[in-house]
Amino acid sequence: MINSKTNSPIEISIIDYQMGNLYSVCKGIERSGGIPKIINSAKEIKKADALILPGVGSFDPAMRQLKKQDLINPLKEAIYEKKPFLGICLGLHLLFEDSEEGIEPGLGILSGSVKRIKNEPDITIPHMGWNQLQLTNPKCYLWNGLTKYPWVYFVHSYFAQPKNPNVIAAAVTHGTQQVTAAIQYENISAVQFHPEKSAAIGLHMLNNFVQQN
Repeated sequence: MINSKTNSPIEISIIDYQMGNLYSVCKGIERSGGIPKIINSAKEIKKADALILPGVGSFDPAMRQLKKQDLINPLKEAIYEKKPFLGICLGLHLLFEDSEEGIEPGLGILSGSVKRIKNEPDITIPHMGWNQLQLTNPKCYLWNGLTKYPWVYFVHSYFAQPKNPNVIAAAVTHGTQQVTAAIQYENISAVQFHPEKSAAIGLHMLNNFVQQN
């Protein structure tokens, strides 16, 4: 994908805070027409045109690692400056105020908490595998060109519960529970599932993120 202003490929900065599957995300961005760039400093966040915060692991270690690398304030500033942002899995959770998974405060960019999926007799936790999205906000740009109920790949035991339900862009049903699968608010997009592991559908979503920039 070519940046119309610079006539050069669009660079997407992927934040390395030792909590994400960077290789898969980088390959996904490459296959979606963008140029992935792994970054890990405040200076690089400030220079970035668009940001991805991936995440695999637990809430508290992630927040502590962001703090250790002095990335919390630069990341918040970049989002408040309206830089395009995509959070993936744990990268979605960290946007909120707190989590039942730990005791550390989150970034607090969005109001709400992260909750644990409740135990039920006929479901497994973590919620792992393919499931079908319910697009609660069909206007979210990530869904451009997709069918109404796309299948994507999940691995999670917790989900975000925003105070403002209008930021929820998609949900998914696990057992009898409907949980947040994606959010969209201004320049902020974040997904609970892994688009980089969701075959052609996931690559289409990453391509939509690249095109948005």
